[in-house]
Amino acid sequence: MTHAIPSTDQVNGGLGDDIAYLLAIARAIATRRVNDALRPTGLRGRTYAALALAAGGGVTQREIADTLALNPSQIVPMVDELAEQGLVERLAHASDRRARVVTATAEGRDLYDDARSRVSDALADVLSGLDAAERETLHDLLRRVIDTPREG
Repeated sequence: MTHAIPSTDQVNGGLGDDIAYLLAIARAIATRRVNDALRPTGLRGRTYAALALAAGGGVTQREIADTLALNPSQIVPMVDELAEQGLVERLAHASDRRARVVTATAEGRDLYDDARSRVSDALADVLSGLDAAERETLHDLLRRVIDTPREG
């Protein structure tokens, strides 16, 4: 059973004005909807994202970790799971014998296409309170936050 998240005007202690709280709750809402939409595919948000990267061409496990802002140790079981399902394969890296390139199989690319449509529909639902211009603005602002260089 999932619990309802209170609206921002119902949150006590100033959290409704705290950007970190708002980002965390927005992420939780989006993650819940995406995972619900992906359930029939057997994927979850993180495995979907890893499959998306693999479907876009060969990518190392380190690149998956960096792109998803995860610890590399979290990627190994995720890729193992996708490989066991026949959705990706690990190939030798052309220039680094220690690295493996993760590539989507034909079955993985087909599943990704289906999952991508499901995720798109889920996110459209999550963002249904915004008009098209507001969605584009949110997208642009989030990219700027992510792409801003930081120390450490």
